[in-house]
Amino acid sequence: MQRRQPASRIAALAAAMLLGACAQPGTPPADAVSDEVLASPSSAGARLRPMPWRPLEVRTDCSFRDEAGYATRITLAVAQSRVETFSAVVDIPQRGRCSFHGPFVQTREKPSVRLQADDGCTVDIFEQGNAVTVGFANCAAHCTRGAFDYLWPIIVDRSNGQCH
Repeated sequence: MQRRQPASRIAALAAAMLLGACAQPGTPPADAVSDEVLASPSSAGARLRPMPWRPLEVRTDCSFRDEAGYATRITLAVAQSRVETFSAVVDIPQRGRCSFHGPFVQTREKPSVRLQADDGCTVDIFEQGNAVTVGFANCAAHCTRGAFDYLWPIIVDRSNGQCH
């Protein structure tokens, strides 16, 4: 019987650890969370509570450009969750431009503000802590060909009105 060298044991152990690190954790079974908890998440624990809704208030007229040349200009005014003003232009380097100048109709005030254009483009405006996020869905018609695939949400800092 041939005796293994300590180096080969270490190599075998390292290989086993690498393979183990690549393994993906299993997904919990579908019945791991009871129907009661799914129906009422706040029953899962005393610390989980629904976030209270409050009317959205934000006003900004800002622009930014990052190091790669991605540039945004947005004018937004929302008072008591009613959109007074909205327009945005986003220049995406080597991809094109997206332009949102209406006509948009407000279709929702809560839990988030939603604007919709006749072509199906929706703009969702919602609060995340001290920031307001402006996200876009189904808006390829507002962009030069292929640019919409590279469009990111616009984040507005309510404390100072800056965007990024």
